Amino acid sequence: MLGRLMPREGKFFDLFNAHAERIVEGSRELAAMIGNFSELEAHAQRIDTAERAADKITHECITLLHKTFITPFDRDQIHQLITSMDDILDLIQDVAESVALYDLRRVTPEAKQLAEICQMCCERVRTVVGLLTNVKRPDAILKLCEEIDRLESDADRVMRAALSKLFREENDLKQVMKLRVIYDLLETITDRCEDVANVIEGIVLENS
Repeated sequence: MLGRLMPREGKFFDLFNAHAERIVEGSRELAAMIGNFSELEAHAQRIDTAERAADKITHECITLLHKTFITPFDRDQIHQLITSMDDILDLIQDVAESVALYDLRRVTPEAKQLAEICQMCCERVRTVVGLLTNVKRPDAILKLCEEIDRLESDADRVMRAALSKLFREENDLKQVMKLRVIYDLLETITDRCEDVANVIEGIVLENS
């Protein structure tokens, strides 16, 4: 009786897509912030706005999960997906806050490259999340997950080269410490994108 009274399916896909849009907004602001290294406060404010909106979506999704009798796929996978997506924007916000906290005055080409890779990862996250309504045709989904994995590997390589160059060429110890934190946070964004890809791969393989 209770099951007949509770909602079925819910609007999970709408929430996933709305969250993914906020992720892309945040990643674009971050890439612009690091790439141009101007109007830092304005970019940071727009990232904060995207992050707060995404937090509300995450909360709504988890609340809906507790109220929905039949979900589109496993409840744990829904929870893992939305929280993994939320981790991406949290880290984007961490980068913006660290730029201000450490009073970073200049960035390197490698930092700009990492920010661009982050944006590419986030855009693919949005695309692959949008395909979740059709897990019966997994080829396109799995291909995008592979692309995210490759971008994460690219970020690893860029970060290793960036750190090597930083330790060899930068004489200002404070700048070394600041940039090391920024590099690490940027690379970790791609790790969290890979986490989302891994969750989605699991969903597809179990439901296709």
